[in-house]
Amino acid sequence: MALEFTDSNFDELVLQSDKPVIVDFWAVWCGPCRMVGPIVEEIGKDYEGQVVVGKLDVDHNPQTAVKFGIRNIPTILFFKDGKIADKQVGAVPKQMLLKKLEGLL
Repeated sequence: MALEFTDSNFDELVLQSDKPVIVDFWAVWCGPCRMVGPIVEEIGKDYEGQVVVGKLDVDHNPQTAVKFGIRNIPTILFFKDGKIADKQVGAVPKQMLLKKLEGLL
């Protein structure tokens, strides 16, 4: 299950995590985001306990989106040890996301 990241909990849940973190930057009105959302949820279930997976609504949490230079959505950032380790912009198949994730485990 994907967590809900916000401007107020991002540092604690993402940057201070001792596990790799996947953050899906999205918005309700974004069609491609609705395609990627279920994939992110699946990855969260498949890798429960190994990886922290969550979503951040850019409309409701603009500070974090600006901080990480999010200009297009969906953008998925992969964090390890509090730093961006990889990035995916746009809707892609699950296998592409898993390939990036496997590099962090």
